[in-house]
Amino acid sequence: MKKLSILFAMILFSIQGAFAIVEGSKIEVTSDLVKQYRNVTLSFNVIRALEMLKDTTGSYSRNAILGKNLTNRPMKIEFMDLSTINPIYANFDALGWKKNRDLYIYINAKHKDAPPEALSAILAHEAIHQDEYNSLNEETYAWTLEAAVWTQLTEENPELEKISHPLVERENVIKQLFVRGDYTSKYIHKFVITNQGYQNLPERSIGFEELL
Repeated sequence: MKKLSILFAMILFSIQGAFAIVEGSKIEVTSDLVKQYRNVTLSFNVIRALEMLKDTTGSYSRNAILGKNLTNRPMKIEFMDLSTINPIYANFDALGWKKNRDLYIYINAKHKDAPPEALSAILAHEAIHQDEYNSLNEETYAWTLEAAVWTQLTEENPELEKISHPLVERENVIKQLFVRGDYTSKYIHKFVITNQGYQNLPERSIGFEELL
């Protein structure tokens, strides 16, 4: 289903190509867009973020959010106080969650006013998590995809990196790792395997069996 070598090649190809990215502030949220995304979100900021993913490597994640995922159901995106799920999640930026047969992406409520471009990047990441299983390989791919999307969007609009917002700070950090690794997962993988939150994860999970 998900072949890492092909997907990473897509990321590198996309970074080297040209993109026609539309600034989020210029995306008009019409009644048609609200209708299209009504099973996912009612947040205009999230709708703008999802629209931006169309022309990036994150288009796969957008399609997954709309229902082309392992459950064949739209993912539901909500802003919330993540500590209500578990106190250990209080400072997380976002979580991918499966409840019964439904998939959710919970974004920390402090990011409600984040630039839609930054939300695009983190949504690209979280949409990769589509089952109960996770691994270092899966997290490496998700973080790398997030970095790739943010890199594409900021190359089109460098001013985004100067915005004072905690989610922008996160994206700038992982972009630096991505660029430093010559647009590969090299340094992001090192970041993942040394992250205390991932210490108990197996190296591989379903769809992410290949070594990085």
